[in-house]
Amino acid sequence: MKKQDHIYKVIEIVGSSETSIEDAIQRAVARAAQTLKHLRWFEVLQTRGHIENGKVHHYQVTLKIGFTLDES
Repeated sequence: MKKQDHIYKVIEIVGSSETSIEDAIQRAVARAAQTLKHLRWFEVLQTRGHIENGKVHHYQVTLKIGFTLDES
């Protein structure tokens, strides 16, 4: 694929973390990178969390991830 070709496949994934929103994003991207090649960008679509006993128990973030495809 030429550098000037800006064609992407886009998927949605959900990451979660008991620590932070940023950690949920990092975990989601790291996991996607284990099975997908050429990750290029992400967009946060939704942020939500789970509450237990009046405290935030974990964060959940829905991401849109774009990656370039291998040449056929």
